[in-house]
Amino acid sequence: MSTKHTSWFGQWWSSWVAVPLWLQIMVGMLLGILTGVSLGEQATVLKPVGTLFVNTIKMLIVPLVFCSLIVGVTSMQDTAKMGRIGVKSFAFYLGSTSIAISVGLAVGHFLQPGKGLAMVAAPTAQVSKAPPSVADTLISIVPTNPVAALASGQILQVIVFAVALGVSLVLIGERGKAAINLFESLAEAMYKLTDIVMKLAPYGVFGLMAWVAGEYGVGMLMPLIKVIVAVYVGCFLHIVGFYSLVLTVFAKLNPVHFFKGISNAIAVAFTTSSSAGTLPASMKCASEYLGVNKKISSFVLPLGTTINMDGTALYQGVTALFVAQAFGIDLSWVDYVTIILTATLASIGTAGVPGAGLVMLTLVLTTVGLPLEGVALIAGIDRVLDMARTVVNVSGDLVATTVIAKSEGEIDVKHYNASALESAEIVDKMKT
Repeated sequence: MSTKHTSWFGQWWSSWVAVPLWLQIMVGMLLGILTGVSLGEQATVLKPVGTLFVNTIKMLIVPLVFCSLIVGVTSMQDTAKMGRIGVKSFAFYLGSTSIAISVGLAVGHFLQPGKGLAMVAAPTAQVSKAPPSVADTLISIVPTNPVAALASGQILQVIVFAVALGVSLVLIGERGKAAINLFESLAEAMYKLTDIVMKLAPYGVFGLMAWVAGEYGVGMLMPLIKVIVAVYVGCFLHIVGFYSLVLTVFAKLNPVHFFKGISNAIAVAFTTSSSAGTLPASMKCASEYLGVNKKISSFVLPLGTTINMDGTALYQGVTALFVAQAFGIDLSWVDYVTIILTATLASIGTAGVPGAGLVMLTLVLTTVGLPLEGVALIAGIDRVLDMARTVVNVSGDLVATTVIAKSEGEIDVKHYNASALESAEIVDKMKT
């Protein structure tokens, strides 16, 4: 009998493990809501399960950000060969990311997705009260003791030190190769550890959602719908508004032709929710439909996959405000600036990391002292949000490639101005 039970459990477990993680998380969220509604306040006994998951994410933050940032910065060694292209790429990606998170904060401010949820922060959550001056804020982001900053989790200080160390390793050339290889190995190990921790997400989300549903009831579901709407509105504004403006003003190109040309890449990005997985489609769109020289696209696009996270940054802006509003916490202008700085700098090393959106959201919440319990609310709908933010990430990579190629005279404008169908025909004629 026990053998049969064991066999049944093994089959069930194999089937469950084969289910995509995002679907497991959604199942965990729904089961958590049902359990919380059924048990009421007694669902509090399940909160430690969720707290354990949140603690494992917190465990990842400092080493993951530190190693990933160094790897992201040192990947810019190619700028020695590419010269101006590397500098333009790096500047464009950081600038567009800071604008993206500003758009997210603006959308979150006006749509107020977390208003009325009235959650109560845990006693350990500390919120800054008297905002420091601009000078104090700028001074405080440079660590006097990097080791102490790492140990105490001073995220902005960790980011600044990691970026500075990464740049220095690039500047010393061959002598920095050994250290770069070490950090690349450590970053890979952290990516794998992140993957392991994210496998706990369905159970952690179940525990926290059961507690939240038991404590606050099903009235919390409406704000989640508002979060989805806010993120999608922000993504639409950033793509159609900001990217179109950049193409029109800086590259003197018609944005309508651009969006026609990248339609295939957008479709792949939306369905796979993977910027790295969309890279082959992006490369094809850049060369065959947009007329970008492969010398440009083969450098700028992979770099963008590594350091450009416009969609993720925008998502962090919306969701950070959602958490603040849900817990009734007022953010100062210094907090807004801190969120922009943190998300912009941290975006350098987050590409290709499973669960990066949630991990980096935890980073942002920690930086401004917001309760991490809000992560559970976002985790349940993260897959839906991930589809939109991946489209923004991929679109941003292609916008940067197009603008930089135009500035370097490495784009066939006639090819670009052709429709997607005409572009394909041109390619076929070139092949024959």
